[in-house]
Amino acid sequence: MSIQKLRLQHDWSQQQLADASGLSVRTIQRLEAGNPASIESLKCLAAVFEVDSSTLHPERTMTTATDSLNDTQEEDAFAYVRKLRGFYLHLLRYIFIVLGLLAVNLILTPHRMWIYWVMGGWGLGLLMHAARVFKPQSFLGPQWERRQVEKRLGRPL
Repeated sequence: MSIQKLRLQHDWSQQQLADASGLSVRTIQRLEAGNPASIESLKCLAAVFEVDSSTLHPERTMTTATDSLNDTQEEDAFAYVRKLRGFYLHLLRYIFIVLGLLAVNLILTPHRMWIYWVMGGWGLGLLMHAARVFKPQSFLGPQWERRQVEKRLGRPL
C-alpha cells in the first residue's frame, strides 16, 4: 500500500507523518514520489501506521496488469489533485495580494492606477496555470480532428 494513501487515510499532513515517524519531511516527500526507501525508514513508517513493513514495499514482480493499471490511475488522480490544489492556492494568493495592493494603490496614489498592470500580468499567468491544470479542449485539437474525420467518412461519433 502506498505511503501517501495511508497518510491520507489517517488525515495527516506530510509534516504530521514526519513528526510521528521521526523522519524528515523531505524523506516523506521522496518516498511519496516513488523513490526507494531504506529499511529503517520503512520500519519507522510501518510502526506509525501499525502495518507490516512488507506492505509498504510490495514486490513489483507479483502485481498483475490490472493492479498496475489501477496503480497508474491512482497515481494520475493524485497528481491531478496536487495540480488542482496548486492552482487554487495560486488563485487565493492572487486574490488576497491584488486586494492588498489595490488598497495600497488607492491610499497612496489614487490618481495613478498602477494596480491594473499587476492584475493584468499576474492574471495572464493565472490563466496559463488554469489552462495547464484544466487542459481545455482546443478548437482545432485532436478531438476536433477525429470528429471531422468521422463526419467526413459518414461514421457515427
